[in-house]
Order: sequence, then C-alpha cells, then structure tokens
Amino acid sequence: MTDLERPRLTFFFPAYNEEENVAETVRRALDEIGALVDGSIEVLIVDDGSTDGTPELADALVGADPRVRVHHQENRGYGGALRAGITHARGELICFSDGDLQFDLREMSRLLERMSDERRPVGAVIGYRIRRRDPPHRVFIARTYNAIVSALFGLRVRDIDCAMKLFRRTVFDGLRLQTDSPFLSAELLIKLRARGERIAQVGVNHYPRAAGTNTGASFRKILRTFRDIGRLRWALWTRRSEVLGAPRR
Repeated sequence: MTDLERPRLTFFFPAYNEEENVAETVRRALDEIGALVDGSIEVLIVDDGSTDGTPELADALVGADPRVRVHHQENRGYGGALRAGITHARGELICFSDGDLQFDLREMSRLLERMSDERRPVGAVIGYRIRRRDPPHRVFIARTYNAIVSALFGLRVRDIDCAMKLFRRTVFDGLRLQTDSPFLSAELLIKLRARGERIAQVGVNHYPRAAGTNTGASFRKILRTFRDIGRLRWALWTRRSEVLGAPRR
C-alpha cells in the first residue's frame, strides 16, 4: 500500500469477549475519532479468540462499513492483541484504546493536537488517566507496577498502561516487540525511549466499566508480566542492539 492510499489514521482495539461493547466502540470510533481526521480513518477490531458473540458481531460490522476491518486470531492475551493491531494497521498514524468504553474517544483530539505541534515534534503521544476509575486493588497493583518498571528501566511516564496512545507509523520500523503479556505497553515505551524517540504525555479522563467483564490483573497474568520484565531487563544488558532493532531513517 502506498502512502497516498493509506488512511490518515488507524484506530484499533483488542476485543476479547466484548459482545456488549464492540459495536458501540466501533460506532464511537467512526463518529468521534473519524471527525478529527476528516473521515480518513480505518477501525481495526482485533478479535483475540473470543468465545462469545464478538467474532460474529465484528464480521457484521465489517460488512456494514468499508472503513471497518477485523483481524481474528487465537487467544494470545492483551499484549498479543496489541502486537497484532500494530502489525495490521495501515494508517499514517496509529492509535489504540480498549474495547470496554472506559475512555472518551473524543479525547483522542488531545493526543492528535499534541502530535501536530511542529515546534515540539514527537513520535508518540500517550495518555495518562487523570483519575483512574478502577477498584482499589487494581489501582494499587498499577502503581506498584509503574514504580517497578520505572526503577528497572528508567521509564519516566505517569501511566504506562493507559489505553489511549497515538504513534507515527514510522516509529515501528524495525522495532521488535515480543511479549504477549500485559507488559507489551511497557516494552513498547521502553524500546522507543531507548531508540531515542520523543514521547509526549497528555491527561485523559477514565470511566468505570459499564458492561462486560474485566479480565486483567489475574495472578497468572501478573506472573507472566514479571517474567517478561526480567527477560527484557536481561536482554537489554546482554544484547541491546539486537533487542531494539534498527530504526529506518
């Protein structure tokens, strides 16, 4: 696909058993984010091995609007779904959020506005939740996780896992992302910073989940995340150039 054929922006979101939210997420993305880029948008649903009605609903949405695409895959986890979204996105800009409607997609305007500031060019703009609307135990886990990652990698961001992120597609050239665990967001930011990419941060609002079930923060996923933290820290010490890949300039 040539640059002239690319949509201005790809918005993608991982969907695992989100039959209650997938159609509304697509509608909001097309109406609210699409208006920010004059309709030059594609919406990519990453169906991560859903076992409910999500795959069928996603296919129906694709049939109803040519701007909507779906990638079906076996369940790989949150990180694996994000990697698939990055791989299959076709836009000049790539952004993502979650499919649980806990973010106001109209606030992607804040990220786009910062990205368009030519006086302070950046390769990525990431959101941070002004007030996180999750149960207390999840807030505690997130703060502890942020502190550990910051200490081990020197990653100075306010909210690593905030699911409002925007990138120039060029930052992914040659970038090697490996994890399928929730550590993927941290891996991505750590490697971009290590390659010298500039990252800006903007505040966004966060809302309680209205429908569906939150599948994050299980003990198994926490263990996988800490395994991936150790692997990346060791790899950056022992084979840094290989791990980061060569950016295309």
